[in-house]
Amino acid sequence: MQEMKPNKKPFIAYWLIALLIFAILNVLLYGNMAEKQAEEVGYNVFMEMIDGKQIGEASIQDNQILFTNKDGSKIYKTGIINDPDLYERLYKSGAVFGAEIVEQRNPFFYYILTFVVQVLLLFLIWRFISKRVMKHMGDSPDMMSFGTTGKSNARIYVKSDNGIKFKDVAGEEEAKDLLKEIVDYLHQPEKYTEIGAILPKGALLVGPPGTGKTLLARAVAGEANVPFFSISGSEFVQMFVGMGAAKVRDLFKQAKEKAPCIVFIDEIDAIGKRRDNLLSNNDEREQTLNQLLTEMDGFQGNTGVVILAATNRPDSLDAALLRPGRFDRRIPVELPDLQGRVDILKVHAKKVKISDNVDFSGIAKAAAGASGAQLANIINEAALRAVREGRRVVTQSDLMESVEVVIAGYQKKNKVLSNKEKLVVAYHEVGHALVAAKQTQSAPVQKITIIPRTSGALGYTMQVEDGEHFLMTKTEIENKIATFTGGRAAEELIFHEITTGASNDIEQATKLARAMISRFGMSEEFDMVALETVTNEYLGGDTSTACSAETQTRIDKMVVAVVAEQHKKAKEILQENIQKLHEISKFLYENETITGEAFMKILESPENTLLEKPEV
Repeated sequence: MQEMKPNKKPFIAYWLIALLIFAILNVLLYGNMAEKQAEEVGYNVFMEMIDGKQIGEASIQDNQILFTNKDGSKIYKTGIINDPDLYERLYKSGAVFGAEIVEQRNPFFYYILTFVVQVLLLFLIWRFISKRVMKHMGDSPDMMSFGTTGKSNARIYVKSDNGIKFKDVAGEEEAKDLLKEIVDYLHQPEKYTEIGAILPKGALLVGPPGTGKTLLARAVAGEANVPFFSISGSEFVQMFVGMGAAKVRDLFKQAKEKAPCIVFIDEIDAIGKRRDNLLSNNDEREQTLNQLLTEMDGFQGNTGVVILAATNRPDSLDAALLRPGRFDRRIPVELPDLQGRVDILKVHAKKVKISDNVDFSGIAKAAAGASGAQLANIINEAALRAVREGRRVVTQSDLMESVEVVIAGYQKKNKVLSNKEKLVVAYHEVGHALVAAKQTQSAPVQKITIIPRTSGALGYTMQVEDGEHFLMTKTEIENKIATFTGGRAAEELIFHEITTGASNDIEQATKLARAMISRFGMSEEFDMVALETVTNEYLGGDTSTACSAETQTRIDKMVVAVVAEQHKKAKEILQENIQKLHEISKFLYENETITGEAFMKILESPENTLLEKPEV
């Protein structure tokens, strides 16, 4: 996604307009002052200008006479001389006398006044442009906003009786039980201080993205009915050294003033990463982290300030941040189990009109491994589909289709496969399903389709476990590998040719085979030795080898052997059931989609007369 950069042209225009106004004001003020400065002349010049009728106005004062030329563009002054006929001569010359002519007696004062006016104008223009820059660029630290970067940008949610409560958060019962103690402490702190107990100052919520860590933190504030300060860790990171630490100080100063309260720091790994001695270290981030550690140490036992933080990279946090007295309570917020998914679906289903005969348990089984955010998206996608189909309520079919949308993307109805490709995809997907169905300890087939999806899949086979599964045996892993190779095996067996459609299957099969050997200790040669480590387990689980190059070579050979063995087994299963392979593939080719029930019905029915692959 392309980054949106602020447009600098409007700011240049602002400065050009400011310079133009400055120049015009300068000309007006200095020009006006020059014109009003009186020129001192002799009385004889005054008399000559009267005789020549060159005087426009005249003002006779106690100690001087001020007069102007005919067009009034210049002011003159001269001394007083006893002249009884002066008024009569002025009258005859056509001069206007008796009017007040103001002379600028102190030009230095007017120079100072002009300078002050121009400085004030420049300041107002600078403030205006600063606000425009802040509006376009947000709170980015630049020279114009230097004076304000020490303020924290925490969003404050005040007490509210109708805020988020624990009943609004489903699927995380264990996490809620651990957080209820914090709520009880904020309600009745004397119960803990009386016995001498000290509640942990900080609780760290860890888990994959979308599991509801932020939602849980807000539910704690809602249950405790106290102010809730929310800020992201990245908002502490500043360009100027010391500004991040200043924001931390300001945040905790506000929190202490509003205690009891909750401070929530989302994505704390942005400032809490492990410190080291590398030259590329970010000094500003380290200063911010040090200030955070200092503020947490500075809390007294009865301040009533509880700190919650969330991250999906707990392994990257600094050890000082996790020691007792700081974030010493770690609360896992994992992906929901089957019952948790059912509860989450029901919570979000309250916001839409749902048919009475919807089976949330079936939807939850099909959405195995989905996070709370994905389950909420499933409900929303189902509601959108119901509107597109012209229905007023969401049905079971809408929800099942929305599960597929989240897993594989939308149907690409405009993408038309050739008959040859369509037939290859049909045999490929039935190959997966048939190998899975003919093995024990394999998840039942729920659906097979050859309708292309926006994820890039030309078809897919959906398997759904009957119940919740937390452990996998070696046999189950080998069966999954065989199922992954079933699509390629069907292509080889029927078409005597292979395609690129098995690329994702090959990747998944290789990952499982490597994990069996290097992480799960399921090889006789290496026994229970870990040859691979996993980092960022909540963000996909990156792996790195922890063995020599020679051992890595042996692992590679064993991985190839495991996959090859299961590939051979898949081909044998398909060869033994080739008539069913033809029969089911023909049905799928003609109908594009087949349910798990229809698949099993065809598979278990008596074999028809010999079938061959359809002609295309």
